[in-house]
Amino acid sequence: MVPDISRGSKTYGLLAYLYGPGKHDEHFDPHMVASFDGFAPDPGRDPAASLKQLEQVLDLRVNQLGPRRPKKHVWHCPVSADPEDRLLSDEEWAEVARRVVAAAGIADPGDPDGCRWIAVRHDPRHIHIMATVVRGDGRQARLHGDAQRAQDECRQIEKDFGLKQLNPGDKTAAKRPTSAETHKAERLGRPEPVRLQLRDQVRRAVAGCQTEAEFFDRLAAAGLLVQRRIGPSGDTLGYSVADPDDRNGKGDPVYFPGSKLAPDLSLPRIRKRLSGGVRAAEASTVEQGDPATGKARVPGSKAARARRDAAAAVDDATQTIEEGNEEDAAAQLVGAIEIIDVLAVRAPADTRVQLLAAARAFERASRSHVRAERADNRAVRAAAREMLSSGYSGNRGEDGGVTAMLLSALILLAVASARWHSARSHAQQAAAASAAAEQLRAAYATVAARPMAAMAARGRSLPSSVRERQDAVIRAKLPDVGTEHGGSDWDALAATLAEAEAAGHDPAALLEKARNRRELDTADSVTAVMVWRVRRIAKLSAAPLAQPETGVRTRSEGPAAPAPAPGRQARNSRR
Repeated sequence: MVPDISRGSKTYGLLAYLYGPGKHDEHFDPHMVASFDGFAPDPGRDPAASLKQLEQVLDLRVNQLGPRRPKKHVWHCPVSADPEDRLLSDEEWAEVARRVVAAAGIADPGDPDGCRWIAVRHDPRHIHIMATVVRGDGRQARLHGDAQRAQDECRQIEKDFGLKQLNPGDKTAAKRPTSAETHKAERLGRPEPVRLQLRDQVRRAVAGCQTEAEFFDRLAAAGLLVQRRIGPSGDTLGYSVADPDDRNGKGDPVYFPGSKLAPDLSLPRIRKRLSGGVRAAEASTVEQGDPATGKARVPGSKAARARRDAAAAVDDATQTIEEGNEEDAAAQLVGAIEIIDVLAVRAPADTRVQLLAAARAFERASRSHVRAERADNRAVRAAAREMLSSGYSGNRGEDGGVTAMLLSALILLAVASARWHSARSHAQQAAAASAAAEQLRAAYATVAARPMAAMAARGRSLPSSVRERQDAVIRAKLPDVGTEHGGSDWDALAATLAEAEAAGHDPAALLEKARNRRELDTADSVTAVMVWRVRRIAKLSAAPLAQPETGVRTRSEGPAAPAPAPGRQARNSRR
């Protein structure tokens, strides 16, 4: 059950909406279910009552103040039930309304001086509570913190009424779009309110950023209008952004301060993040034919190599979340959202929707009351910056394979984040991290289908002696994954180890090193995770085109089937 409080200045205008047909004729049987005294005129059920009469009743005390009347005297709070909840009766909705107005500070039970209010139902699953904020004694209601109190009361109502219990908030969530913003988006044919789009754009402008000047340049490059609040000293104290196409009634741009988009997008919080800088990326590759090493560089484009480095940084961040202190873990969560943001904006169209959704979900998971004042997330932020500067990456060939490698690591990070938050009773953040993991899995299934199918086919084509040797290594080093034997992920890992062996690596030592990188309890499929980790450590191609040197030609692989996310082993993929 969700309350959504806003303030306004037009009593009649809101009444006309509540009792009207709605924007798209969606209102059905508008009628009053409760009021401040139980006798307010109801234009929905009483033919003799009018909206004007109801306006006069509600505005009586407001008008008595004359020139001292508050500018925004209308308090509006829609309360919506979850779609999965049973339908509540008018009497139950009346009880909800009375409890919400009492909790918010509009009118305590039995207080003759409480504010005047009504509750109107024009939809089976929600009501609108409307009040005027002047009390009988001429004072305005004390409404500071009304939104949180209403939220808390709704959580208790859910328990008392046997409804779906939503996750309690902790005051770290970004402000939701107001009903006016939502209606404006619908009226203009926008897919969502501007506030949400601006939040995403500002967050992406921060990703991998090094300086404040670069941050503002990125906002301008994204096509946003930017206003800076300048102090007497000439320093920038804050900023606001606007979409050039979002205008008010006067035709002026509608600006949103960064702090109103999300708590961590205020200028002081952004400066704190930028103050740590980004760690210079360590060279993880060597050029082809390097005379000092005699080894070939890791294959793929610059973008592919940047994603390979990012996967290593994400693995380290995941280990910190699982094993580090709270401050360090919180810092890695903040850094990880930057990698997801960059990956989303640099992704091909076939995965962009899932990655943008993952970034928006994980944004909530990255913010809690655990502060990262002195923790170091420069490595993961540097990986985001490297990805941003390396350009776009496709979903085929080496680029696609390395992107799958990175997504595999990000899935484990999201799962570990959900567990970390759950252990600290951060219900909303845990749910957001789990939602991000699901979106990342969907993107992974698209990207990993081709390279995983190719590797699995090669694993099944290995000579029996080679295959038996690799199976023995897997069973010895990963004794807890016996249930995965015979699946396509196991086949892909066997092929990977055979390829590593042909390149001069010891498969057993390599697999043990990969296993010890971090715990694997959060992995649904250990073998899928090991495929990408081994290939990264051994600097193998993420999407090899040549058959490993086994003396056996690879069978025709046929069309690629969707690959299960790391650990989500498809039942029909087992032999």
